Amino acid sequence: MLSRDDIRRIAELARIEVPEEGVAALQHDLNGIFDLIEQMRAVDTTGVEPMAHAIDLTQRLREDRVTETDQHELFQSAAPRVEDGLYLVPKVIE
Repeated sequence: MLSRDDIRRIAELARIEVPEEGVAALQHDLNGIFDLIEQMRAVDTTGVEPMAHAIDLTQRLREDRVTETDQHELFQSAAPRVEDGLYLVPKVIE
């Protein structure tokens, strides 16, 4: 169980301001979450295969093929500066 001091320390580490009157409510909520985690850990999952989704679904995929023409030269023609197919921009970080 988290103490009020634990809540204040967590808030400090997370760089969030928790008013003194909100510490008790946050303590109750976080302890409730940890109680739920303990309940879930108590469930015997021996022999249960991990799964990515609760329903066995198959993702429909489209064919991986090019559907548009290469227009990079057209797009780069409007750029102020281009070199070797790359846009040249001013240096902004020293």
